[in-house]
Order: sequence, then C-alpha cells, then structure tokens
Amino acid sequence: MQPDASNTVWHKTSLNISDRHALNCHRSCVLWFTGLSGAGKSTLATAVERKLYAQRIRSYVLDGDNIRQGLNKNLGFAPEDRTENIRRIGEVSKLLSDAGLFVLVACISPYKADRDSVRSMFREGEYIEIYVKCSIEECERRDPKGLYKKARSGEISNFTGLTSPYESPINPDLIMDTEKRSLAAMVDTIIQYLEERELLCT
Repeated sequence: MQPDASNTVWHKTSLNISDRHALNCHRSCVLWFTGLSGAGKSTLATAVERKLYAQRIRSYVLDGDNIRQGLNKNLGFAPEDRTENIRRIGEVSKLLSDAGLFVLVACISPYKADRDSVRSMFREGEYIEIYVKCSIEECERRDPKGLYKKARSGEISNFTGLTSPYESPINPDLIMDTEKRSLAAMVDTIIQYLEERELLCT
C-alpha cells in the first residue's frame, strides 16, 4: 500500500532561509559531485569542505557510502533502489541547504533523470552539478576500495561502469578531471566559482 500524505500540511516556521543566510553571513547551496567509483568524488568534496571551513563557511558532506550505512541501509543497487537512494539524498540536501549550509554530496548518482529530479527541487543557482571526470580504466587502476576487483570476479553485481550504466552529465555546471588536474587546483576552481556567484557572502 502506497503511503498517503493527503492529510499532512506543511508547517511554516518563524525563520526562513534569508534569516539563516544573514546569521551565517553567507548563502547556501548544494554541490553535487557525480562520477564513477574511484573518480575522486569524496576526496574532492572533503577537500572543498576543509577549504570552506577555513573561511568560516558552514558546510557538510553527504557521502554516498556513509548514507547507505544509515538512512539508506535498506536499499540495494537495483535501478529502482538507486533512484530512491538519490531521491532521499536530495531531500536531505534540500533540508540542510534550507538550514543555511553548503551541502557537498559525493555520490555516484548514475542516472541523469535522478540528478535532474534533484535539481528540480531547488531554485535556480542553488544546485551545482560537478562532474568528477575520470576514465573507467583509471578508476579501475586506482580501485581504492577493491570494488572493481570484486565486480570483475562476480562478487558484486550491478556495478556502475561495468555491469550497470553510468550516464555522464550532458551539461554540468563544472567538470573536474581528476586524471589531469591536481586536487588543490580543482578545489581553487570550485571556490572561485562560488565566489563569482556571490554564494560565500550575503
């Protein structure tokens, strides 16, 4: 039986996002890092978080693996589970952004439709899609978690890039090629992007 939300009503709070921006002295948004396993999403997201912290910017990283150990631990990796995984992460991201934080989501999020659905939750400029680009060959060479090896041996099914598709972003806001650029250079590019859009101040 499908859940029925027809008898619920949105409760308005006494504070709004502008109030929280004023308190923080900076705006908020979602930085959505998408790419293959091993591309460097989590590494880049946490490095950006550290840079924001140094500038006294409130932020939080939502890592795909971490989310699956709690909120989404009941989900598998079938297409419908992947879609629900991204929907839930999108909803949490929206709440944290509304609370005034920069939300850095590091999640494979392989399907374009799911990423577009999350983007539709936000106002223009509040969702920044960052394609963490890396060839499947390099990701498999790195294999930081040993997952490609397990997928090749048949221990893991529905593995993105090998036995499950990854739909690369068509028009991302930023492309970070981790095979060609240093971590520091990519962090600086993202911070500059945020500065140019006046998101780091009110």
